[in-house]
Amino acid sequence: MMPWRRLPLFVYFLGASGILMLASSLFAYLRDNHDVARPFFYSFVMTMLMATLFALALMNRRPRITARSHLLTLMGTYILLPVWLSVPLIAVVPTLTPVVGYFEMVSALTTTGATVFDLPEKISLTVHFYRALVAWSGGFLILLAAMGIMAPMNIGGFEIRSVVLGTRHGSGTPIAAAEASSRLIRCAEVILPVYISLTAALVALLLLTGQPLVTAVITAMATVSTSGILPTTSLSAAGGGLLSEVVVAVFLILSATAMVYDPQRRRDMRLIGKDPELRLLVVICVGLPGALFLRHWIGALELDGGQGGFTLALHALWGAFFTVLSFVTTFGLESAYWDDAQGWSGLPTPGLLLMGLAMLGGGVATTTGGVKLLRIYALYKHGTRELRRLSLPHSVGGSGQTARRIRTQGAFIAWIFLMLFLMALSVILLVLTGLGLPFEEALRAGIAALTNTGPGYLVLHETPRRYADFGPAVHMTLTAAMVIGRLETLALVALFNPNFWRK
Repeated sequence: MMPWRRLPLFVYFLGASGILMLASSLFAYLRDNHDVARPFFYSFVMTMLMATLFALALMNRRPRITARSHLLTLMGTYILLPVWLSVPLIAVVPTLTPVVGYFEMVSALTTTGATVFDLPEKISLTVHFYRALVAWSGGFLILLAAMGIMAPMNIGGFEIRSVVLGTRHGSGTPIAAAEASSRLIRCAEVILPVYISLTAALVALLLLTGQPLVTAVITAMATVSTSGILPTTSLSAAGGGLLSEVVVAVFLILSATAMVYDPQRRRDMRLIGKDPELRLLVVICVGLPGALFLRHWIGALELDGGQGGFTLALHALWGAFFTVLSFVTTFGLESAYWDDAQGWSGLPTPGLLLMGLAMLGGGVATTTGGVKLLRIYALYKHGTRELRRLSLPHSVGGSGQTARRIRTQGAFIAWIFLMLFLMALSVILLVLTGLGLPFEEALRAGIAALTNTGPGYLVLHETPRRYADFGPAVHMTLTAAMVIGRLETLALVALFNPNFWRK
């Protein structure tokens, strides 16, 4: 093994953060914004110097690196790396306090997308580019961690997938059999080309819809990473109109399932149709928008006798579809036609429904947050079986061995995770309400942070308090919730396993 391959994981992360600072410095330099370019360049020099010193000191070290040690490093990365990433941000925006700067970088690295910048046009475009770039890198980081760290440990949703497959995820493959560091490198070689290709394809399509180049790049990174970080106040303000929303919706669907990152499913297209996550996502994105459309249509009939017109009805249907898809993928941004749907019917935003969608989340091994669709699927199959047994107590479930495993072991594990998730949410609510937030506001902010749906907090209520209005204690509480939501509670519980410290 080459010496550089034995370096600790945090050295790679530190070097990658330096590259992000250099890219932001070049971006500002090309825009003739030298006052912004300098802090990013100085931070790049210091970061690469530190990474080089660590690499030279640890290159010949031969530790026994395991998936569990990488999991501990991953948690440390989400907690400590944003401290360093916030240095150039605070230098460029002097009004930011260290706590707020740390909050911004944790939000970006965990792909949450919560921000204190209420007026994006008042902030340098380089800052938005830097935040989107950190979030895009954070999306790749969680994909890499899912495939290279969480899969061998059967956590992060893979505990359900192993039940579905009847074996540990990827067991017997060269990547799974490799040593932990080598496995991460091989996973990166598989995931990174696909991740970059998706982003580049989305940039090209957004340019065709009429978005400016910089806006298209930032929107593409925000979509692929499901962070929702934009240089504008909303997706509609980014330009491109309805076509840009259609393009973003397609890539949100791709980002919500792991099918594009799984070589086996790319080789066998028949597996895509059998993917329970994709089928459940289709059911949610078809059924709920239809129900919302009927709700708005009935409200419109009561309001003006249905004189809104066919075009406005289609706008309402699309607004419901895109907003539902956005929240279930934890993207968290509303459609430009969502307000049209509400104006057409005169009905308010169903915030509770959107919060529930954010809690569902996307697929396993994706950049989305939430409980994950595969766990919801396991609970659904168990629930339907139990309901059937009420009327036919001696019936046989059938559907094969895999379906029986989903209804039993899969549902049991999914229920444990759901309880841990709700317990974490309860603790966060207690802390936020103890810090003075009203219950409803604490509930929205807590769910937005724990499900990594930061922009959704501002959509869930007409006139919410902005993130900038919160105090340092609330910011730190939401920061902890973002990290817990990104790593998932089962992964944190695994760190407290006594076997972790014995191996």
